[in-house]
Amino acid sequence: MSYTINRTIHDASLDDIERRVRSALADAGFGVLTEIDVKATMKKKIGKDMPGYLILGACNPDMAWQAIGLEPRVGAMLPCNVILREIPSGVEISAVDPQASMAGIDNDQLQHVAGQVRDMLRGVVQAI
Repeated sequence: MSYTINRTIHDASLDDIERRVRSALADAGFGVLTEIDVKATMKKKIGKDMPGYLILGACNPDMAWQAIGLEPRVGAMLPCNVILREIPSGVEISAVDPQASMAGIDNDQLQHVAGQVRDMLRGVVQAI
């Protein structure tokens, strides 16, 4: 089972794809709660250079509300991360598959909610 939903956009810049991802997330009811510029962090903390790599922590409040209502500790697995990384041919987008990440939680109702979120994130990735 894959743990991410992936798509590569060829001949695109990280900045352009970031704008498109944010727009597609908003259109699907997600907000971006956290942002990590991994490239800048690695340079600052350990002096290492790497291609552009962003982690956006996305959350759909309605779906998070449902999940937390079913499993109060599920917040340890939120938000849903979406990574954008520069590759030689463009930018790869990878969104977490919530069903895969929550597979260890024995709660069928939660798995149903995670499946809905997975479908939403799949739509976001396809919309870019």
